[in-house]
Amino acid sequence: MSDRTRDTSEPVARGDRMDSVTQAFVTHRNLLFTVAYEMLGSAADAEDVLQETWLRWVGVDLDTVRDQRAYLVRITTRQALSHLRTLGRRKESYVGPWLPEPLLTAPDVAEDVELADSVSMAMLLVLETLTPTERAVFVLRDVFDLGYDEIAEAIDKSPAAVRQIAHRARAHVAARRPRGVASAAETRRTVEAFQRAVETGDLQRLLDILAPDVVLLTDGGGVVRAALAPVVGADQVAHVLGRIAAAMSLQPTQVNGDPALIVRLGGEIDTVMAMRIDDGLITGLYAVRNPEKLSHLERETTLRR
Repeated sequence: MSDRTRDTSEPVARGDRMDSVTQAFVTHRNLLFTVAYEMLGSAADAEDVLQETWLRWVGVDLDTVRDQRAYLVRITTRQALSHLRTLGRRKESYVGPWLPEPLLTAPDVAEDVELADSVSMAMLLVLETLTPTERAVFVLRDVFDLGYDEIAEAIDKSPAAVRQIAHRARAHVAARRPRGVASAAETRRTVEAFQRAVETGDLQRLLDILAPDVVLLTDGGGVVRAALAPVVGADQVAHVLGRIAAAMSLQPTQVNGDPALIVRLGGEIDTVMAMRIDDGLITGLYAVRNPEKLSHLERETTLRR
């Protein structure tokens, strides 16, 4: 009888444990994805990090975990740091400019101003200029408001070292982030004006909303045609846009929390164009054309802080 009782209770206990493990992971999954994506700028790599986080999480004794959210963030951060170093090596051989993978985001992301700013294409490119450790500390502290002790455990540094890294990263980002943060309404108006100018071929209207030193980056990844170097200056950028306007079908959307345009050719997504707007003028245009980076535009991605 005792043997029979033990045989039937053990699977139940294991099942209960797996239910608890799964529930904790599902509860925090969107947060973990957002952490990984902000560190990597790649949705595909962020998904890989989540898979690795899950594999490690199922082996954890939950009785030893005081804060499941913090523990999961710690695992995710360590896996993302490992991927970030690998991604850095891949970028060294990348053909042409490398841009973050754009995400189709729900309107609620734009409503969270801090989250929208942190996942914008412009900010992700600023984060690219940080070292892997600086990026991890900045994201965890300034975006997700984790304590220095929690971050120290995640990156295997002392809290004092984390404070120094955070100060250095914050100053670095502050010197490079958009000069005048545009309101959602102003950004929407600028994107709409840009769309009308491109669709109508109105060169003067286009020049009116492009900053004199605007930079166009096109990411084809060596797979599709794209400029291999930045296109700089309003005249040059307007010239490039004017050449391709006739074949374009432009669809307004929300990408990475900001208004953006999806460019379709023959009904298929060809390019996603995000923008950096400073003081009412477009200072940066980010055209992602690499087909491998366009797969997350068929459905909304949920991001959470």
